[in-house]
Amino acid sequence: MAEATAEYKVIGTRPIRPDGADKVTGRAVYGGDMRLTGMLHGKVLRSPHAHARIKSINTAKAEALPGVKTVITVKDFPVAEDRMANLGEMAVNVKLLSNNVMAADKVLYKGHAVAAVAATNAHIAEEALGLIEVEYEVLPPVLDVLDAMKDEAPLLHETMTTTELGQKTDKRSNIANHMRFLLGDPAQGFREADVVIEREFDTATVHQGYIEPHNATALWNEDGHLYIWTSTQGAFVVQRQAAEILGLPVSQVSVTPCEIGGGFGGKISVYLEPVAAILSRKAGRPVKIIMSRIEEFEATGPTPASHIKVKMGAKKDGRLVAAEASLMYEAGAFPGSPVGAGCMCIFSPYAIPNMQVDGYDVVVNKPKTAAYRAPGATNAAFASETVMDELAEKLGMDPLEIRRLNGAKEGDRRVDGPTFPRIGYLETVHAALEHEHYATPLTGPNRGRGVASGFWFNVGFQSTVVINVNADGTVSLVEGSTDIGGTRASIAMQAAETLGIPYEDVRPTVVGTDGIGFTDVTGGSRTTFATGYAAHEAGLDVLRQMKERLARRWDGEMEKEFEGQAERATVRITPDDVTYANGVFKCAKDAGKSMTFKEVTAQMARMGGPITGRATSQPRGVGGAFATHIVDVEVDPDTGKVTILRYTAVQDVGRAIHPSYVEGQIQGGVVQGVGWALNEEFVYNDNGNMVNSSFLDYRMPTTLDLPMLKTVLVEVPNPGHPYGVRGVGEVPIVPPVAALANAIYRATGKRMTHSPMSPGYVLNKLME
Repeated sequence: MAEATAEYKVIGTRPIRPDGADKVTGRAVYGGDMRLTGMLHGKVLRSPHAHARIKSINTAKAEALPGVKTVITVKDFPVAEDRMANLGEMAVNVKLLSNNVMAADKVLYKGHAVAAVAATNAHIAEEALGLIEVEYEVLPPVLDVLDAMKDEAPLLHETMTTTELGQKTDKRSNIANHMRFLLGDPAQGFREADVVIEREFDTATVHQGYIEPHNATALWNEDGHLYIWTSTQGAFVVQRQAAEILGLPVSQVSVTPCEIGGGFGGKISVYLEPVAAILSRKAGRPVKIIMSRIEEFEATGPTPASHIKVKMGAKKDGRLVAAEASLMYEAGAFPGSPVGAGCMCIFSPYAIPNMQVDGYDVVVNKPKTAAYRAPGATNAAFASETVMDELAEKLGMDPLEIRRLNGAKEGDRRVDGPTFPRIGYLETVHAALEHEHYATPLTGPNRGRGVASGFWFNVGFQSTVVINVNADGTVSLVEGSTDIGGTRASIAMQAAETLGIPYEDVRPTVVGTDGIGFTDVTGGSRTTFATGYAAHEAGLDVLRQMKERLARRWDGEMEKEFEGQAERATVRITPDDVTYANGVFKCAKDAGKSMTFKEVTAQMARMGGPITGRATSQPRGVGGAFATHIVDVEVDPDTGKVTILRYTAVQDVGRAIHPSYVEGQIQGGVVQGVGWALNEEFVYNDNGNMVNSSFLDYRMPTTLDLPMLKTVLVEVPNPGHPYGVRGVGEVPIVPPVAALANAIYRATGKRMTHSPMSPGYVLNKLME
């Protein structure tokens, strides 16, 4: 199951997380814990309409309320330029980014910000919101991707035109972008197919479900420098977004990331930071804003609802010969859904000679979508993996065998262009086939077993790490990657392995934009890979400096024995002559010369002064991640309720740096996928108002809904990383919806084409 691997002393162990004590004792500082002298409390007035023109805003009564220090609208923001800006891991239109933070001439979803207040306490600020008078011209909303694509649909943006296959057009529509990926000749492939399956699927809008709400504290100092403290997945991406919206150079914006209570992609875009900043500038005092749970649902970025068409063809022996897909994703109020990622992932587990994938990015009157753990891939896999299951059934094949027969391997090309390096998809399928879960018969009425696979490409991007060596032999590791899933530990472990010191001797610290070089967002399954790569390089830099110092120290005369007589000889020692292993430096030309790592650190002051290793990385050797899941369910024929009996997730993790964290990431992704599959959805009425904007009505899984989730770690090291790391956090959310749909079919004989597969939906299917 796992390839033979080199022996490591730190990697592969399960040490205690360095931030654990602070978090379980409540000492960890989250965004909501910020307290600054003279701090005011901010609140945001949000639109009650999904689509309306703003005719006027009168803030006089709110400003007159005792305790209110300032009120702002879009007029207090710089006029945003209609241009693209590179924010590191993404490029965005500055005008649209700013308009999402504070509405300009129109509101485009219920919850869209139209004004904000800063007051001496949150209660006064809340009262002041009710005194702001806004006159709206209500417009018809468009709430469904297929409706939005129609020529007669109401337009969200009167000036937006469609980009068609990379070319700007003059067609005004809600379709922001139509992209296409092509490989081979799909039409010919389908002519050669013996079996062709074509189906359509719908997925609902889903929230990331983090527990900590969005928050931001800002101090626009008298010297013009802006300080921000916030819960974010990336301090530098907040810095760049805020600077663009506020018209400031990045050098005037300092962002400190607080501990984060969950993100999953939902805490990358800014919502409150520029608002708090403008309030602070006008009031002359620091301002803190925290969203309510209703605001979280109505005004932040969920994952997109979608409509997907999939057509796949195979020969009688099970070989796939052609595949086509059209993915129509809701972007929300502004362009930028993850439809491109969905296109990249939909058929990637398989080697198919002929493929065409079309993607449509479509605006609707809902909140602007944001990333959510493998954004776009779960929607896509629901469609493709359900069709794969149906193909297996039509051909009389085992559903895992058809995946093994067609599984992608090194050298195969994805539809979007890249060719796979060494990957471990087939190993995951083999491990699933050989697993005791799959071999155990599933008995009893209304029960079914489903399988599905998934892919996420992972990303690299930029990271910076600095390692400061202490005189006692320990090191302080400074990084800019927000720790969401245990990356302090995984990065420290790679540094310790490189330096040949115990994990306990590495003290990792996450700092803000003033404390480290540019580091991209914690997302895309990049952090353990890319920041770990930088930690490895910084460790090598430390060792290089130590070798240079020891070479200078050992250079010169040495005693040699010649024909039984001791003689003195002059021997030149270069850094290449200094070796390091198991925590000990040795001289290759004089076996009598050696020093331990701690002995070198204790004498740094006499050997040239402090040692600091530093590295910036932008690694290209990203390794894609694959998973294959098995799930058993029981369906109640009277209610449609689906009970999960057993779940096993098999995943190629490259190298499990900290196996406990890897298992936790997989289990967490499965749980979120289960919620997506069975219960979670944004429910809107005809006016575009979300009617279930609370955790009471937005149904997320609890421990009562789940069995113990089993994980199988397959290790096929990524050749693009010194320790074989692949990102592990995102691909586990990709297969669950399809796996559960396939299991429900085996239990009921009814194909599921909509998520969530809630009791009502399943019951309606049973009654068809």
